[in-house]
Amino acid sequence: MTFHYLESAADPRVADYTQLTDVHLRKLREPAEGMYIAESSRVLRRALAAGHRPRSFFLAEKWVADLADIFEQYPDVPAYIGSAGLLEEITGFHLHRGAMAAMHRPAPVPLPELLAGARRVAVLEDIVDHTNVGAIFRSAAALDVDAVLVSPRCGDPLYRRSVRVSMGTVFQVPWARLDSWPQDLTLLKEQGFTVAAMELTDDAVDLDELAARNPERLALVLGTEGAGMSADTLAAVDLAVKIPMRAGVDSLNVAAASAVAFWELRPRA
Repeated sequence: MTFHYLESAADPRVADYTQLTDVHLRKLREPAEGMYIAESSRVLRRALAAGHRPRSFFLAEKWVADLADIFEQYPDVPAYIGSAGLLEEITGFHLHRGAMAAMHRPAPVPLPELLAGARRVAVLEDIVDHTNVGAIFRSAAALDVDAVLVSPRCGDPLYRRSVRVSMGTVFQVPWARLDSWPQDLTLLKEQGFTVAAMELTDDAVDLDELAARNPERLALVLGTEGAGMSADTLAAVDLAVKIPMRAGVDSLNVAAASAVAFWELRPRA
């Protein structure tokens, strides 16, 4: 392994790591360039364990020994090393979770392959907060959700904040971005899924009632943080479902609601 010691924030070799705090830029640039950023040594290890390929490593010298085994596995991948101040100048924030890596974005999984054998699927409609996206993936990984589908305008599950909040579980749960929304919900129905929207409507059934039905295949649609589910989506689903709550509280954060719903609607034998 050859380590490259950085002397300038303008070094073109570390262009993958520049302007990481510019959310709008990065969410456009990273998918277009076929890459994403794995932030922290733990997330980096989980990405590699999932079979993702690194483009480069980026770290302060004090973390080199901690990742010696990784560098041995990828001797041809460049590792860029700099002082804490220089790395912060490049990225826009202080690195305190170990190494970073620019990773090759994996090829999308075809939807039929993604759904084959799945019993529980989460569908995210226009959830733009990357913290919520990451938290939902973490719950999905823990609570028997087989796949996650995201609408065209939903936040990127591989954006670094999503990855970090998920603790790298975005690498465990297969996911795909839908092309046509909400028309693609018909694809789920054609595969035998009951499609339920988490939304407070006049005819919404309680969560435990849907759980008692124990659908063989269930797709749970979670709406955007602000306006909630769109009218077109509600018209396209089979039913609406709600979490019964005490008087005076009408909703939970979408990530918290997803965890409750995933647990209650987990498939029973």
